[in-house]
Amino acid sequence: MATLVIAEHDNKSLNEATRAAVTAAKKIGGDIHILVAGQGAKSVADEAAKVEGVAKVMLAESDALGHKLAEALESLVLSVADGHDAILAPASTVGKNFMPRVAAKLDVMLISDITSVESADTFIRPIYAGNALMTVKSNDKVKVITVRPTTFEKAGDGGSASVETVSAPDAAAKSAFVSEELSKSDRPELGAAKIVISGGRGMGNGENFAILEKVADKLGAAVGASRAAVDAGFVPNDYQVGQTGKVVAPQLYIAVGISGAIQHLAGMKDSKVIVAINKDEEAPIFSVADYGLVADLFKAVPEFEEELAKIGY
Repeated sequence: MATLVIAEHDNKSLNEATRAAVTAAKKIGGDIHILVAGQGAKSVADEAAKVEGVAKVMLAESDALGHKLAEALESLVLSVADGHDAILAPASTVGKNFMPRVAAKLDVMLISDITSVESADTFIRPIYAGNALMTVKSNDKVKVITVRPTTFEKAGDGGSASVETVSAPDAAAKSAFVSEELSKSDRPELGAAKIVISGGRGMGNGENFAILEKVADKLGAAVGASRAAVDAGFVPNDYQVGQTGKVVAPQLYIAVGISGAIQHLAGMKDSKVIVAINKDEEAPIFSVADYGLVADLFKAVPEFEEELAKIGY
């Protein structure tokens, strides 16, 4: 029995989501193999080889793989799928793009966004925006699974797996990389930040997010937003936390001016500590908050910033 984990990376370093997928693979059982698909990604393969519990790392490189094109990843994964009882990938933008193609070509079901492994063929995944959990048992010969990284511990180092090079098959010429625009920030990446402060419709406009950014800079936090704030044009799409945005589980999540619609709660309710600031004491966000403050955010947040300054932040 062997499990294949598709590595998430930026061609330079291994993403923590991969370590979460390895933890899920350990619960399934058997040897764990990691596939690193990219371009100039030898350093990623070497890092993956050090992850505890990994028996083998396969490295495939090509121009198409460097940009994570779904057709290229699909062809590669299928070429190395033999001998593996399960194929896992983080439930990221990349994983959600190519894993359904892999499942379709293997003629099996895709078990998406799992939060727990009960056994080698039984898994738990959220449904209805996280308001219910479904137990899924699969009789498929090969289990194709995407893993929600925020719900699994990250596997540590301590391994010494071998690294072998595998050839990358030619991708179907139905798509090609054109360009990408990446937002740059000195703050932590939203999905990996230990502290997140998010604003909602109550912020009023995009300029008012500056008061959250000041607090974020003091705490070394990432800035997020509800869908309502994104749809209103207050902040860019990559700030969105929720069912149709990013799923986060930081040590501390501060929700400011966010009512707490179930779609937003689905993206942050696994946070270790949740603090809510809202002037509406009936706001649903208070039902999941560990600490709630009924107050005008335009008064409370600047006062919070002042208190942080007093204690040296």
